[in-house]
Amino acid sequence: MTIARLQQVSTLVILMLAAGWAFVLAREGHPVAAVLGAVVVAFGYALFLALEFVLLLRHGIDVPARRPTPSRVALAWCGEVLRTPLVFCWRQPFRHAAEPDFLSAADLRGRRGVLLVHGFVCNRALWNPWMRRLRERGVPFVAVDLEPPFASIDRYGDVLQRAARRLRTATGRAPVVVAHSMGGLAVRAWLAGEPDAGAAVHRVVTIATPHAGTWLARFAVTTNGLEMRPGSAWLESLRARERERAHERFVCYWGHCDNIVFPISSATLAGAECRHLEATAHVQMTYHPQIFEDVLGLLQD
Repeated sequence: MTIARLQQVSTLVILMLAAGWAFVLAREGHPVAAVLGAVVVAFGYALFLALEFVLLLRHGIDVPARRPTPSRVALAWCGEVLRTPLVFCWRQPFRHAAEPDFLSAADLRGRRGVLLVHGFVCNRALWNPWMRRLRERGVPFVAVDLEPPFASIDRYGDVLQRAARRLRTATGRAPVVVAHSMGGLAVRAWLAGEPDAGAAVHRVVTIATPHAGTWLARFAVTTNGLEMRPGSAWLESLRARERERAHERFVCYWGHCDNIVFPISSATLAGAECRHLEATAHVQMTYHPQIFEDVLGLLQD
């Protein structure tokens, strides 16, 4: 089952539970409890997000100078609470195909393109705002779906290779790759197997990628989730496969309020250019305006 279908089902189940709760209690003469109960069911995810931030503060701050203040954490939590339903209950389940790849314009030859790679339990619709803005600027792009959604990260190399080849065929130039979360690991694994990684990509931008794993993966049950445990055999194998100076083309965005990837230095890579984002949570980081502007700059030679 695809991520879009899974999230369609989960969204509809939550809405039915909230509506059912409200209907039953309202019929029994408890309108206040009906409304409050429906709100708790619909927005209970905010409590889980809060727990993630608590775990971040307890187990994830391995750069003491970057320890966030309570106000920064609260700001990041609010941003993630607002962003989460938009991404996981609307764009990804119901707007998966709303923004097609942009390779059909007549004047794309010679224009460097962008390859967009999502992360764990996401799909290409994560990038819908990016795709609209890139199309408005005439920037060619391809956004992939990493399927099967819970397979080994190594399984996604063929998907990335085909997408990069489509961009090179349409434009004549190696693309800039932009990858969120687990997508950055998929890109690294793909490039480790490329005979000429320099010809395959121009630059690689990773956003909140668990390059050294993440503490939360200790609760993982899927194959790709287990591979993201710190010190996993898969991560060690990836490091062994990568060439010397493989990360010089990388720009890594990381943040001290990343509620998914921590310890927070896990999102950085030795040899890469690492840029810190203030008071920005994991999914929210994808839409940070500075990253989009920086990527436009990387499209230039």
